[in-house]
Amino acid sequence: MTLSGQGQGPALVPGRDCGSCSLCCILPDIAEFDKPANEPCRHCLVGGGCEAYDVRPSTCRDFFCLWRTDATLGDEWEPSVSRMMMYAQGPQLTVLVEPEAAAIWREARYLDWLEKRARVLKPQGGYVVVYAGEEVSVVKA
Repeated sequence: MTLSGQGQGPALVPGRDCGSCSLCCILPDIAEFDKPANEPCRHCLVGGGCEAYDVRPSTCRDFFCLWRTDATLGDEWEPSVSRMMMYAQGPQLTVLVEPEAAAIWREARYLDWLEKRARVLKPQGGYVVVYAGEEVSVVKA
């Protein structure tokens, strides 16, 4: 799995910003930096931010997690709270979970929503996939 640029990107939800979150710099693999999953990018700053922000590649420049772009997600989905980062690629929803909190996505407050999303995506040929450490799961629709 590779994080890829999202073009010009969707509109951002007002009032939501990354703050000190840097899960998108830690959880996915990033080919441009030869960065494996679940390891901080060499440009990631402690407490949030990017040392190479002004010259970051389009993969990083164009990416926003689903919490930043989907106003229907509640505060419980903020990555610093949920310990998850989500993004959509076509009809697929990818959920990346901090390895230290690998089971959190199975909590009812998250799993119920993920199952509902899987049901919505299924008729379009889509699905919800969860990467939690070394475990990969497809959420049942």
